[in-house]
Amino acid sequence: MATICGTVLLGVWPAQAAPEKKANNAPAETKSMKAIFAERKDTFEKVSALTGIPWYYLAAVDQYERTINLAKKRTVDNTTTGIYITELQWCGMMNPDHEDTVEASIALFDGMGRDGSGDGLADRKNGLDVLYSMAMYMLKRGTAQEDLRIGLWEYYQNTRSVERIQQFAGIYSKFDTLDLHEHTFVMPLKADYTYRSTWGASRGWGGFRIHEGTDLFAGYGVPVRSATYGIIEVMGWNPYGGWRVGIRDLSNVYHYFAHLSGYSKEVKQGDIVKPGQVIGWVGSSGYGKPGTSGKFPPHLHYGLYRDNGLTDWSFDPYPFLRKWEREERLRSKK
Repeated sequence: MATICGTVLLGVWPAQAAPEKKANNAPAETKSMKAIFAERKDTFEKVSALTGIPWYYLAAVDQYERTINLAKKRTVDNTTTGIYITELQWCGMMNPDHEDTVEASIALFDGMGRDGSGDGLADRKNGLDVLYSMAMYMLKRGTAQEDLRIGLWEYYQNTRSVERIQQFAGIYSKFDTLDLHEHTFVMPLKADYTYRSTWGASRGWGGFRIHEGTDLFAGYGVPVRSATYGIIEVMGWNPYGGWRVGIRDLSNVYHYFAHLSGYSKEVKQGDIVKPGQVIGWVGSSGYGKPGTSGKFPPHLHYGLYRDNGLTDWSFDPYPFLRKWEREERLRSKK
């Protein structure tokens, strides 16, 4: 798989630079992010009241678009929403006026643009208009969950996109907040473990390949924890990874935990998890048929993969592990 650096947009995977401190020693960035999340949720709830679409569905579409904007390095023309609608989608393919803001003429040319703010203009640079327009597109088939799913598929023409949005909606619905981007380390900090950067190293079992993760060495039975809020997308045997778990987070990043000795009885495929929740234990499973174990010292193989809407590709988890380990230690001292 190709590689990508681990940078992200606002509210997706925070930058690694230390935030500016305020007088009371609280990070300025954290306070501003909480305010931004509150404003976004308020906007989603307003459009939900207008359209009948649950706020968490609208939030899921917005968040999915933000992750794709990052992967495709594209920008939106407003600060309220991450939803990207092209000029031609907005005004209509045959519309001679690519900056049309008149809802009636946009509709005449079968454009998406609608006035959601009530100012009489269907403005592509108005975030409320964009969100409302997307909501109305989703409602083309009806208001039931399956109708919304069909509406999303007709927009994206991609089952993968629809699945991601439904996963995000489930996470937002469970916790009833947008502020779900905290991370924890993948093992208890008091455990005896060691790790270093091993991403990109060569591997030979099953054919030459690069190592798409970081190996964290620890004894059998050390708890393995979810690093994030997310949904368990995959559980089961993999010839390379043995007993493994795959968790999809709200940044559209897939967290891959491999070589486990077993799973927690508290989790199953499709479950929504939170940071620090135990999902299994360190082992040495893999490199063979189901049940194969002991071909290497016990350790956790941890990988990160970003989704660009069509496929996932690996990036180095080591700097993120260091960051989350440091952040958790700081939180534990408060």
